[in-house]
Amino acid sequence: MDSLKRALWGLAILGLVAGAVPLGLAMVSEHGHQRQLIAIVGPVTGWAFVGTGLYVWWRRPDSNFGALMTAVGFSSCLGALRVATEPTIFITGLVFIALPYAVLYHMLLAFPTGNVRSPFEWGLIGVSYASAIVAHPVQVLFQDTGRAGLPENPLLIAAGPEVVAIISRVRFGIGVLLIAALAVILIGRWREAGPAYRRRLLPVVMSGGAVFALFGAWYLSVLFGTSPDLQEWLERARVVALATVPIGLLAGLLHSRMASATAVSDLITRFGEPIPDGGGLRDTLAEGLEDPSLELAYWLPRERRYVDIEGQPVAIPESGKGRKATFVERDGRPVGAIIHDAMLIQEPERLRATAAAVALTLDIERLQAELRARLDELSASRARILRAAHDERKRIERNLHDGTQQRLTSVAMELGMVKSRLELDPLAADEALSQARTGLSVALAELRDLSQGIHPGILAERGLGAAVEDLAYASPVPVRVTSRVHSRLDEPVEAAAYYVVAEALANVTKHARASTAAVVLEHVPGQLRLAITDDGVGGADPSRGSGLNGLADRVQALGGSLELRSEVGSGTRVSVVIPCG
Repeated sequence: MDSLKRALWGLAILGLVAGAVPLGLAMVSEHGHQRQLIAIVGPVTGWAFVGTGLYVWWRRPDSNFGALMTAVGFSSCLGALRVATEPTIFITGLVFIALPYAVLYHMLLAFPTGNVRSPFEWGLIGVSYASAIVAHPVQVLFQDTGRAGLPENPLLIAAGPEVVAIISRVRFGIGVLLIAALAVILIGRWREAGPAYRRRLLPVVMSGGAVFALFGAWYLSVLFGTSPDLQEWLERARVVALATVPIGLLAGLLHSRMASATAVSDLITRFGEPIPDGGGLRDTLAEGLEDPSLELAYWLPRERRYVDIEGQPVAIPESGKGRKATFVERDGRPVGAIIHDAMLIQEPERLRATAAAVALTLDIERLQAELRARLDELSASRARILRAAHDERKRIERNLHDGTQQRLTSVAMELGMVKSRLELDPLAADEALSQARTGLSVALAELRDLSQGIHPGILAERGLGAAVEDLAYASPVPVRVTSRVHSRLDEPVEAAAYYVVAEALANVTKHARASTAAVVLEHVPGQLRLAITDDGVGGADPSRGSGLNGLADRVQALGGSLELRSEVGSGTRVSVVIPCG
């Protein structure tokens, strides 16, 4: 900022000199071209544009708008050199006479952010600059100014009135089209704009639009050969109108700052009163900031996402999309965001004051939004748990019916046959007993496997650390286990942690394409923390499967939280915190 400040002071001094030069030339050049007009309006135009541009540049160094205004001021001072009677100085001014209008064209299309919105607009600006700094200087090379009663042209190649006429007609025809396109664009922006943008747009567009309206009329008067007096009047009116543009901008800035101060004061007063539920804060801000499209987003720190007042997810807009987000903090922590028309960033003080005033109220509504989001998640989680429990009951029932029950039925039939064969065929009876014994062994194994799926025996007998070591031993992917759990925990806590590790390692085996994985268990006062990481391909998405969602439901049912981080190419990390005694 210090270097910018020094540069702006240097430009300010240079601007004073640049405006004083044509004024001095007008005073000493008794027969200078447009002497009276330049003596009165020339320095005013240059100094006003340079001064206002430097102020805007200092106030918004991230915007190009101040630099464009400053460029209009300096180029208008160059164009005013045409008042000189010395040929070299005169022709310098004549060469640059069209440049300030090309920069002004660029400035109006970039207003108020300083950024041009589309390639089409960049094309218009390019044509405007080409006309001013290429076509017009070429025209000057064939313009015999001495014959028109002006100082001689030291750049004259050959007198060519036909060439001058052709280039002029092409330039003026293109100029009319450029001005028409500018009018269409500005009218479209006005119709799309909200009150805040219109308040800023009006003074600049009125003054800048007047300049180009007079310019267009002058182009047409020359093309259709109207009286020289009318052409001279239109040219003088255009030069005078150019001087009003900085005044219009200053008026817009002053009105904007006064309106901002009043609006912020009103907002602070309203925030001291009870604000109704159901969007009352949003409506109050939309009215105070004059942006009917305003939205509020509330930050949920545990889920690391933004939601609306109903707890539904909200997308924060990207830059360059016509919408911006002003983030609100309270005591150094984020509480939400105000999503608004991008034009409001031209009033940074207003946005900062509004964000500071709204922080407490927004934090209160954030808690309400967080509660609604939790209720929605709880309802969804409850539905998933009920569905999972139903599916698990059906699985157990199917396994018992199709496997163990059928096998026990077969054993019962074998034992019935043994009774009838004992006396008649003892060898056959002995073989049938062997088959029954084998069937019972298989049935017992199936029951053991089934009960192991319901609650692992090693977990019940030896605790969480040993059970996780057993999972790691059985995993095809090498797994390093670090356990800082030195005592038994509540059974639901151990079961939830066990199944999180089991599901996570199963996902590593199936999807991660990892070479190693790690499990860390840590018991701190009041919490069990566990983390499962791998060095695989990443990109895990809970929405593509129910496994992690089911685990999150199990953890949340115990008051805990599960967080998944899985960037593509960076592996996956599942972090879980479960409250425990």
